[in-house]
Amino acid sequence: MNASSAPGPKFTGTQWLIIVIASIGFLFDTYELLMTPLIAAPAIAELLKIPQNNPIVTDWVGRLLWISALCGGVFGLLGGWLVDKFGRKKVMAASIFLYSFSPFFAAYSTSLPMFVFFRSMTFIGVCVEFVAAITWLAEVFQDKKQRERWLGITQAFASLGGVLVTAISIWISANMKILPHIGLPAGLGSSDPSTWRYLLMTGLLPAIPIALLLPFVPESKVWKEKRAAGTLKRPSFAALFAPELRRVTLVTAILSACAYGIAFGALQVTVARVTPGLPEVKPQAAALSPLRKEAEALNKQLNALPATDPTRKELVAQIKENFVKQKPINDVVKEMADKVQFRQEMGGLTGRVLLAVFLIIGMSRVKLLKIFQVPALVVLPLTYFMFFQQGGEAFLWAYFLCGLLTVAQFSYFGEYLPKVFPLHLRGTGGSFATNVGGRMIGTSMAFVTTNLVAPMLAGTGPLLPAHVAQAAGIVATSIAVIGFLVGFLLPEPKEQAQD
Repeated sequence: MNASSAPGPKFTGTQWLIIVIASIGFLFDTYELLMTPLIAAPAIAELLKIPQNNPIVTDWVGRLLWISALCGGVFGLLGGWLVDKFGRKKVMAASIFLYSFSPFFAAYSTSLPMFVFFRSMTFIGVCVEFVAAITWLAEVFQDKKQRERWLGITQAFASLGGVLVTAISIWISANMKILPHIGLPAGLGSSDPSTWRYLLMTGLLPAIPIALLLPFVPESKVWKEKRAAGTLKRPSFAALFAPELRRVTLVTAILSACAYGIAFGALQVTVARVTPGLPEVKPQAAALSPLRKEAEALNKQLNALPATDPTRKELVAQIKENFVKQKPINDVVKEMADKVQFRQEMGGLTGRVLLAVFLIIGMSRVKLLKIFQVPALVVLPLTYFMFFQQGGEAFLWAYFLCGLLTVAQFSYFGEYLPKVFPLHLRGTGGSFATNVGGRMIGTSMAFVTTNLVAPMLAGTGPLLPAHVAQAAGIVATSIAVIGFLVGFLLPEPKEQAQD
């Protein structure tokens, strides 16, 4: 048996604890972020004291996503520097506690600024935790094969976050009448708190096991030893653009932006904006059209009145009546949207598992990226230009593949980035690629799809789901081509340099 095929050293209890902590961290990364589409609209409507279908609510949902992504990108970049400066375990623990406690405090929001502030804190915690965790994992496992295997496996837990938060949301909705109020503000026109507040409180869950387990796991040994010996170089953003690192810094940032750009510019807008245009729900969409126009006109009147105008009460009553008429039709559309979302989540989970398998096999990193990039060049345009019009299982399975091919790339960079930056820049370099490239630039593609390309396709007519589908296809395919071409510039990582 040669050295490359020999089994790695036997696992210790400490290493199993490390795997458990990392898995919890990655799972709740996604859990905390995917709360937003579930709680944003009802929370904003309640805090502004206006109906949920008011255009002001829609505008603020978009602003919330933009503000939190910007904060996450900027402070996430700083967090990467802190990882290199103060240690992987310490910063990872702080970021997990930040994204655990901030949603808990957001549950007690009494104003919109308070709500936006704490949701932004959650996004910052998630952005920092991801980089801290992959850097920590890359260094606490001394055996190369174990390191690669468990970086892939633990990241697969991220795809369970969306499934878990959806399940808990459904449970809260079914049982909220028996849940204690614990000081939560009551909802509008009710003596009970709203469901979105209870869901936010569950964000505290990861803090409990992390607080219990962290004292029993070590800091990165190589980082700690070099710091104690005084040989650890100081982290610097400028060092990322030194001649020997400039290429990998820019290429990984662009590729990360491409992965996030496809996810946000196509996959994330599909559930809410594209699903209503599928053939299965076209009758419901047609029935909703006049009701939504009526609601839009009523909300426009409401927004034009001063807050003290007595006629507002009558308008709100009409808006609620309109909402009641829409609900049974919307429920059918939502059922289809949930089915579409589930396929994407399962596709993402499958993609992360496949990546872990390929890592165990030992495939070269550049070839491994192409395994996911090349099929995306075909699957993305087919999904949005052809299968969307057919609907049914053809669209659902195509969307499953879109999730698989896109989400796998998130795990890919989680495993790749710690390999290509020296020890003193692993957090900083990984954070630049993930947060500046992915979180700041990539997430902005949602705006490009829905606010620039789709309205351009609609022209002077109404903006329809078909226009959003075409826009998602154009944006995603264009980004996939850019990612495929830039991917040829990605260097194969050398053995991990320790400075």
